[in-house]
Amino acid sequence: MFICVAGFAWLGQIILGGLQMKRFNEVLAQLPAQGRIGIGRSAGRFKPRAVLVISVDSRNIITGNFVMKGITVFSQPVSDDRLCGLNIDNLVPAHIYPDNKALRTALELAITNKR
Repeated sequence: MFICVAGFAWLGQIILGGLQMKRFNEVLAQLPAQGRIGIGRSAGRFKPRAVLVISVDSRNIITGNFVMKGITVFSQPVSDDRLCGLNIDNLVPAHIYPDNKALRTALELAITNKR
Protein backbone atom coordinates (compact mmCIF):
# COMPACT_ATOMS: atom_id res chain seq x y z
CA MET A 1 0.00 0.00 0.00
CA PHE A 2 2.78 2.43 0.96
CA ILE A 3 4.61 1.74 -2.30
CA CYS A 4 1.48 2.51 -4.32
CA VAL A 5 0.91 5.81 -2.49
CA ALA A 6 4.56 6.79 -2.98
CA GLY A 7 4.33 5.85 -6.66
CA PHE A 8 1.22 8.00 -7.19
CA ALA A 9 2.85 10.92 -5.35
CA TRP A 10 5.95 10.59 -7.52
CA LEU A 11 3.83 10.44 -10.68
CA GLY A 12 1.87 13.50 -9.56
CA GLN A 13 5.12 15.39 -8.94
CA ILE A 14 6.34 14.54 -12.46
CA ILE A 15 3.09 15.71 -14.05
CA LEU A 16 2.89 18.94 -12.05
CA GLY A 17 6.59 19.67 -12.66
CA GLY A 18 6.04 19.21 -16.38
CA LEU A 19 3.12 21.65 -16.30
CA GLN A 20 5.27 24.20 -14.47
CA MET A 21 8.03 23.85 -17.08
CA LYS A 22 5.44 24.28 -19.83
CA ARG A 23 4.14 27.52 -18.23
CA PHE A 24 7.73 28.79 -17.87
CA ASN A 25 8.59 28.06 -21.52
CA GLU A 26 5.36 29.66 -22.80
CA VAL A 27 6.02 32.91 -20.93
CA LEU A 28 9.70 32.84 -21.93
CA ALA A 29 8.69 32.61 -25.60
CA GLN A 30 6.45 35.69 -25.20
CA LEU A 31 9.24 37.96 -23.96
CA PRO A 32 10.44 40.52 -26.49
CA ALA A 33 13.02 38.82 -28.69
CA GLN A 34 15.17 41.82 -29.55
CA GLY A 35 18.41 41.93 -27.58
CA ARG A 36 19.22 39.27 -25.03
CA ILE A 37 17.60 37.31 -22.24
CA GLY A 38 19.02 37.11 -18.72
CA ILE A 39 17.95 34.35 -16.34
CA GLY A 40 18.74 34.30 -12.63
CA ARG A 41 17.82 31.81 -9.93
CA SER A 42 18.23 31.96 -6.19
CA ALA A 43 19.71 29.01 -4.36
CA GLY A 44 18.30 27.07 -1.46
CA ARG A 45 17.09 23.58 -0.80
CA PHE A 46 14.56 24.16 1.96
CA LYS A 47 13.59 27.79 1.42
CA PRO A 48 11.48 29.35 -1.32
CA ARG A 49 13.37 29.77 -4.58
CA ALA A 50 12.95 32.51 -7.12
CA VAL A 51 13.55 32.52 -10.87
CA LEU A 52 13.74 35.90 -12.58
CA VAL A 53 13.96 36.37 -16.35
CA ILE A 54 14.65 39.72 -18.01
CA SER A 55 14.68 40.74 -21.65
CA VAL A 56 17.21 43.48 -22.44
CA ASP A 57 17.43 45.50 -25.66
CA SER A 58 20.58 46.83 -27.34
CA ARG A 59 20.64 49.94 -25.10
CA ASN A 60 20.61 47.73 -21.93
CA ILE A 61 17.01 48.70 -21.11
CA ILE A 62 14.78 46.00 -19.61
CA THR A 63 11.90 45.53 -22.05
CA GLY A 64 10.16 42.59 -20.36
CA ASN A 65 10.46 40.29 -17.37
CA PHE A 66 8.78 37.69 -15.24
CA VAL A 67 9.30 36.18 -11.83
CA MET A 68 8.46 32.73 -10.52
CA LYS A 69 8.80 32.29 -6.77
CA GLY A 70 7.71 29.75 -4.23
CA ILE A 71 8.27 26.25 -2.94
CA THR A 72 5.71 24.25 -4.87
CA VAL A 73 5.12 23.43 -8.51
CA PHE A 74 2.06 25.70 -8.38
CA SER A 75 4.10 28.91 -8.71
CA GLN A 76 3.04 31.03 -11.66
CA PRO A 77 5.15 33.38 -13.80
CA VAL A 78 4.25 36.98 -12.95
CA SER A 79 5.56 40.19 -14.51
CA ASP A 80 7.17 42.75 -12.17
CA ASP A 81 6.40 46.29 -13.33
CA ARG A 82 9.19 47.81 -11.20
CA LEU A 83 11.83 46.43 -13.61
CA CYS A 84 10.44 47.51 -17.00
CA GLY A 85 12.23 50.49 -18.50
CA LEU A 86 15.23 50.36 -16.15
CA ASN A 87 18.80 50.39 -17.44
CA ILE A 88 20.76 47.37 -16.17
CA ASP A 89 23.99 49.40 -16.00
CA ASN A 90 22.52 51.60 -13.24
CA LEU A 91 20.39 48.92 -11.56
CA VAL A 92 20.95 48.18 -7.87
CA PRO A 93 19.11 44.95 -6.91
CA ALA A 94 19.17 45.89 -3.21
CA HIS A 95 17.07 48.99 -4.00
CA ILE A 96 14.52 47.07 -6.04
CA TYR A 97 14.12 44.13 -3.62
CA PRO A 98 15.30 45.33 -0.19
CA ASP A 99 13.28 42.74 1.75
CA ASN A 100 13.57 39.69 -0.51
CA LYS A 101 17.04 38.14 -0.66
CA ALA A 102 15.96 35.40 -3.10
CA LEU A 103 14.73 37.91 -5.70
CA ARG A 104 17.76 40.13 -5.11
CA THR A 105 20.11 37.21 -5.82
CA ALA A 106 18.12 36.15 -8.89
CA LEU A 107 18.21 39.71 -10.28
CA GLU A 108 21.97 39.95 -9.72
CA LEU A 109 22.48 36.73 -11.65
CA ALA A 110 20.12 37.77 -14.46
CA ILE A 111 22.01 41.04 -14.90
CA THR A 112 25.41 39.36 -15.05
CA ASN A 113 24.23 36.64 -17.42
CA LYS A 114 26.57 36.91 -20.42
CA ARG A 115 24.60 34.84 -22.92
